Amino acid sequence: MASSRGSGSGVGGLGAEMERMSVEQLKAVKEQTDLEVNLLQDSLNNIRTATSRLEIASSALRDLSLRPQGQKMLVPLTASLYVPGTLDDADRVLVDVGTGYFVEKTMTEGKEYCERKINLLKSNFDQLVEVASKKKSIADEAGAILHSKLKQLSPAS
Repeated sequence: MASSRGSGSGVGGLGAEMERMSVEQLKAVKEQTDLEVNLLQDSLNNIRTATSRLEIASSALRDLSLRPQGQKMLVPLTASLYVPGTLDDADRVLVDVGTGYFVEKTMTEGKEYCERKINLLKSNFDQLVEVASKKKSIADEAGAILHSKLKQLSPAS
């Protein structure tokens, strides 16, 4: 975080505090908040990817539930390796719950699991967007104040 001292009353209160900072301190605040914004952007991209994968899994469950028992199909072992298989029971599915653990669930439970995870990720995404927006505002404000201070110092040199 940029600073744990001061008023902590948001970007407005932080602006007055940043006005009193030295050029070096402003550079450090700007660099730190830029780094935090970049990390938050990476997290947002990861959440987008996970949400997309869960939506694909949910769609696959819908498609699977429409197939008749005994139908031949290709079963993915990895992203690029498929083996031939036969659909035995379309009402029972294995759900990857993380770190290599799978849980057998009914088709309905599997769909509900995907929907819960998608909703959780979307909620986390919205919260991260808000935090990233605030951090970006702080970085922009620090950059503007830094620019103005450097402009003031430049003619004096």
